[in-house]
This record gives sequence, C-alpha cells and structure tokens, in this order.
Amino acid sequence: CKRFHPTARQVVDEYKGKVAWVYRHFPLDQIHSKADKEAEATECANELGGNDGFWKYTDRLFEVTPSNNGLDPSELPKIAVQVGLNQSKFKTCLDSGKYKDHVEADYQSGIKAGVTGTPGNILLDTKTGKTKLVPGALPFEQFKTEIDTMLKES
Repeated sequence: CKRFHPTARQVVDEYKGKVAWVYRHFPLDQIHSKADKEAEATECANELGGNDGFWKYTDRLFEVTPSNNGLDPSELPKIAVQVGLNQSKFKTCLDSGKYKDHVEADYQSGIKAGVTGTPGNILLDTKTGKTKLVPGALPFEQFKTEIDTMLKES
C-alpha cells in the first residue's frame, strides 16, 4: 500500500475529472496487527478535518511509516498535529474506537467484491456500472492501460 499510494495519486492527477479515488479500508490485521488502528486514525482525521484532513493524514501516514507494521502507534496523534489537526480531539477520537465498525464494514465489503489482498483496486465505470478488480501495487503504466481500456469501452 505504501508503495502504491503515490501511483494512485498519479492516476488521479493524470485523469483530472475522469477518475475519482474512493478509499476503502482493508486492513490485514492477521499479519499487520496495527493496521486497524491506523485505518481508524484516518477516519478520525476525516472527522476533524474533512476530506482534506483525511487525505493529508493518509499521505503523511504513508510518508512516515516504515510499513509492514513498523509504525509505533504513539506516532498517530503526532501525525495529526503535523497535518494541522487538534491532537487532543484526535486522540480522544482514536481512543474511543468509534470507527472500528466502519473499518470492519469496509473490510467486509472488500471481501464481497473479491479483494483478497492489498492494495485491492476496483475500477468502476459510472456510466455502465461495469467493474474490474485490479489487484496489487501495479505500476502506473499498467493502471493507465486498464483505465484507458475501460474509458474506451464506456
């Protein structure tokens, strides 16, 4: 996910107005025990800073994490401050566990859609309703091919 995050950003930038990035959580907590709490942290960032807060927090989280369960959870509130969020309110939100069910619902939705690992990408043509599951951290060029094909077919 850390490796793919900049690629997804590149897709959105390249296809301005044609592609929207809708983020769903799919924490693999069986191998990354801290993933659930990190996902909840992004939702707290959304609560406190809106869509902008969510993306700033998520971007920064991927910048600073050593990945694969390597981030100390005590860093999560510090990241909130780094992106301009109130640390006390963020910590209260995160400690409450209020987004635990939301993160789990996203995970279950991914399972239903056929996602088996991360990143699990689902391309959706909003005109036709056609979807395509694109698993893995593919390079931009491969993603571009998939998107261009879908755009031509719609």
